[in-house]
Amino acid sequence: MKHIFYLSTCDTCKRILAQWNTDGCTLQDIKTEPMTAAQVDQMIALAGSAEALFSKRARKYKELGLKDKNLSEADIRQLIIDEYTFLKRPVLVLDEQIFIGNSKKVVDAAAAALA
Repeated sequence: MKHIFYLSTCDTCKRILAQWNTDGCTLQDIKTEPMTAAQVDQMIALAGSAEALFSKRARKYKELGLKDKNLSEADIRQLIIDEYTFLKRPVLVLDEQIFIGNSKKVVDAAAAALA
């Protein structure tokens, strides 16, 4: 399975997707096609934790005062399900591998896996 979760309005996601060979990939714009709880659970299982998927850079993280709260894995999971902005983007699920976020190292590793 090749599945990419991204945000079509994000310039960084657009730039990264242009670098990747997305042939045969299912592209899911998480703003127009929200992630299901099952999809989030699968990503958490592959990543090892919900926190690995969680973006602390999201505007709502500051707006909701989440930096001052001690969030559990269950809290983080629910925040990702409820609000797409909390997902580090893009996320590539490639069979039993997962590539999370936009760091150069991750983007390059994902590009190599998709080649």
